[in-house]
Amino acid sequence: MTLHICEAEVREVLDMPWALRAVEEISRKQATGEVVVHPRRRFELSHGGFFHYMAAADYTAGFVALKQYTYVRGKLQFLVPLYEMATGDLLAVIEADYLGQLRTGAASGVATKYLARENSHVAAIIGTGGQARTQLEAVAAVRKLESANVYGRDTAKRENFCKEMSARLEISVIPSGSSGDAVHGADIVCTATTSSQPVVFGADLAPAVHINAIGANHAHKRELDDEAVSSADVVVVDSIEQSRQEAGDLIMAFKDDEICWTGVRKLCDVVAGKISGRTSDSEVTLFKSNGIASWDLAVAIKVYAAAREKKLGRELPFWTGGSGN
Repeated sequence: MTLHICEAEVREVLDMPWALRAVEEISRKQATGEVVVHPRRRFELSHGGFFHYMAAADYTAGFVALKQYTYVRGKLQFLVPLYEMATGDLLAVIEADYLGQLRTGAASGVATKYLARENSHVAAIIGTGGQARTQLEAVAAVRKLESANVYGRDTAKRENFCKEMSARLEISVIPSGSSGDAVHGADIVCTATTSSQPVVFGADLAPAVHINAIGANHAHKRELDDEAVSSADVVVVDSIEQSRQEAGDLIMAFKDDEICWTGVRKLCDVVAGKISGRTSDSEVTLFKSNGIASWDLAVAIKVYAAAREKKLGRELPFWTGGSGN
């Protein structure tokens, strides 16, 4: 029987430490070829909507997962079907809004663990939505933060974000009047916006900063200006293939210069120790996150196992009426 796991049940069994371990573990397996990732593809729908899909397979664990979601009239709906390789069975259909927020935050946490300076104590978060919350939560899990500066365009949301995250993380989370004020002096900068134009400028960044840019995943959208990208000594991505298709921050900054792409490194290779990440405390490091299906797969496997153990979810009687063609 296929298990339907709803959003509330995902929230019940999944937390950030768990997601961090899952993403880091599957990144190592991706570097060895045990995990294979198919990049995101899109269908453009009417009224400016999109249908997105991507997939990953973990050959050692024996699971395949899809990530599929729609964006129509301002509404996002996420779903992760999880399959077992040995039987071909559809094990679970998982509602995946919170799952996606956690795995994206966890990926930035893993990148921060390997790329940010050990003595990083001040973070800046640009954005105040659900993704911004998990970005800050993940960074705080891998570095001993003393404070975080936050900027978002909506003053009320910015204030509420700071109050909520201060209480949750027990650090000073401070509203800023602009993105420039927020990133000034910050050791770690996370951008989690829906902007199509730069929200972080190289001129405002501190020396030796680490940047996680996660919001823009279309070729014509960017959160970082050219200077912010060109200042980076180390540029790391989740997937070079996917980045060349949709990482607008890099596509626009590189301006069709193929030489720029030759130095871009994959996060999985950094995690596995196949290539270096940060090599000195003076370097600027950048992680451009597009979001890849291996992260969804890693977290979905754990959500499914926990839901089975806790007897959560509802069984769906797919393919029980016979074995017709």
